[in-house]
Amino acid sequence: MIILLKKNATQEQIDQVTEWISSAGFKPHLSQGVERTLIGAIGDDRGKIHLKSAAFLPGVETVIPILKPYKLASREFREDDTVVRVGDVRIGGGEFIVMAGPCSVESDEQMMECGYVVKKAGARILRGGAYKPRTSPYSFQGMEEEGLKLLKRVGEKMGMPVVTEVMNTTDVDLVETYSDILQIGTRNMQNFALLKKVGRSRRPVLLKRGMMTTIEELLMSAEYILSEGNEQIILCERGIRTFETATRNTLDISAVPVLKELTHLPVIIDPSHASGHARYVIPLTRAAVAVGADGVIVEVHPEPEKALSDGPQSLRPEQFYRLMDEVNLLADVMRRGIGGLP
Repeated sequence: MIILLKKNATQEQIDQVTEWISSAGFKPHLSQGVERTLIGAIGDDRGKIHLKSAAFLPGVETVIPILKPYKLASREFREDDTVVRVGDVRIGGGEFIVMAGPCSVESDEQMMECGYVVKKAGARILRGGAYKPRTSPYSFQGMEEEGLKLLKRVGEKMGMPVVTEVMNTTDVDLVETYSDILQIGTRNMQNFALLKKVGRSRRPVLLKRGMMTTIEELLMSAEYILSEGNEQIILCERGIRTFETATRNTLDISAVPVLKELTHLPVIIDPSHASGHARYVIPLTRAAVAVGADGVIVEVHPEPEKALSDGPQSLRPEQFYRLMDEVNLLADVMRRGIGGLP
């Protein structure tokens, strides 16, 4: 249920409504806009009839049922877009944000070169994996805490926030010490214990869609994080598994406008994992801009043929420079409308 308060509702009335929701056995979620304040009452649907009584509380204008199973993530709960702020970077604020860096942190030299390249090209956030979930137990599993330290050091040197994956509940506190954004990878999208843990974190969360999950399941995973109090979530479409073998996964580009309709959370695309081939990353990034995504996260490596993980899908520096040139041109055209085409 959403409890919509009157425009002239006082802080005392807001506090009274919040306390009443808690006393009824529900969890209140306050959302204060420029003109209106609303409070979401989240809990067992069996008690929702009792919540209708909130309409009689002082300062309440109306009580509105939320029909979607993902309550806090829905447009019904919040009409305005959520903007995730990381330092001076705003994801979902109208600027197309590029996150870039290597799949895996491999060495200080490799990270410094990657950091220099992505910073020079105009990327806003540095990515790099310290913990790597790999299909084979014999593949490189990441440098773990040493990798986190390298990533943070390079990010600070370049003046860029960093994003990296966290895989286990026991690692969340450690990873958030070094990272500005916690990434939940596709294999952990429905690791509900981990979702709850990052929901209690002070860091924004980049939530990747599972390779065999629906859009609604992605939003339900976001709901786990939101329900624990963390409202800073970035959704990521990274391709789903289909019968097609020409690419590593099949990029569901339609997920972007669908998600934009269903949720207020920002949406980005991962063209590297969607395609599995570096040659497709630039055209898929163009598609991300054109379809209205809030950004992309791409893999860049100075020598992809020597990469310890995901070399075939990693862009060389010269390819990344080209990608950024095209992103800036296309994003400018999109801002000015089709009439601005040269």
